Amino acid sequence: MWQDMFALGVPLLEKIVRPVLVYAFLVAGLRLAGKRELAQLNPFDLVVLLTLSNTVQNAIIGNDNSVTGGLIGATALLILNYWVNRLLYGHERLERLVEGDADLLVDNGVVCEDALHRELITRLDLEAAAHKQGFTSLEEIERAELEPGGGICFFAKKPTAEMTRHQEVLARLDQLSAQVAALRS
Repeated sequence: MWQDMFALGVPLLEKIVRPVLVYAFLVAGLRLAGKRELAQLNPFDLVVLLTLSNTVQNAIIGNDNSVTGGLIGATALLILNYWVNRLLYGHERLERLVEGDADLLVDNGVVCEDALHRELITRLDLEAAAHKQGFTSLEEIERAELEPGGGICFFAKKPTAEMTRHQEVLARLDQLSAQVAALRS
């Protein structure tokens, strides 16, 4: 029993190369699938990611079901991911090549329908993301970007409707204070 649990079923080098190849394939595949896949998962996207992990499992471990083989494969993945992140951290151009650039979804207060269509984001998805960040409607947004990691960053119009209302209330309070002061004297 112990022999089957810890004895490698395939050569050590193969146990290291397999996860590296699958990692590279998945990074490229997810990059081509688009930014939306990374952050705005719908139930269908989640099912694809879960089944994708099961699909590539045998490609990573081969015919080896030993604990040692699994630990070697996992270690290879973790070390590779660490070094890829270290490499990308110091090289902005390479990071942009791997991760991509931000896409403009709203520009000068106008929703870029082509960008939404290209990234498979509905207007309702965009509005929901805006609501989560405290905006009541898309009319309050000057610019919105879909970041390489899949998050949407919103920039408010200047001044916001809330700020304008706040300034009006302050001006009225100043008027009332002046009137009260005039009545007292």
